[in-house]
Amino acid sequence: QVQLVESGGGLVQAGGSLRLSCAASGRTYTNYRMGWFRQRPGKEREFVAAIRWSGSSTNYADSVKDRFTISRDSAKNTVDLQMNSLKPEDTAVYYCAAGPTFFGLSNTDPRTYNDWGQGTQVTVSS
Repeated sequence: QVQLVESGGGLVQAGGSLRLSCAASGRTYTNYRMGWFRQRPGKEREFVAAIRWSGSSTNYADSVKDRFTISRDSAKNTVDLQMNSLKPEDTAVYYCAAGPTFFGLSNTDPRTYNDWGQGTQVTVSS
């Protein structure tokens, strides 16, 4: 059974940091890319960051570049999102996702990701 489980969300003040983690199981992810998406109230789900399961290539949304860092630990089957210098506009439900590598890291369309976690709430107060 394919399963992605996010953890690490919470409430933080603006300028603070949070680290989200995604535990992946039920599939061999060698030919997959792992992504983080977020959905703010009343908005569509948007791309945040992605990383190849095999290799170190990454891609970031312009809004989080230089503040967020995505990483993965193949031995632990986890993908983390380190979020620094958080802003109130980062408040959202954050989702971990997995999608085939052949779509490419630059493809930020959530429809190219087929496995999704349940989401974790991140709230940044001003």
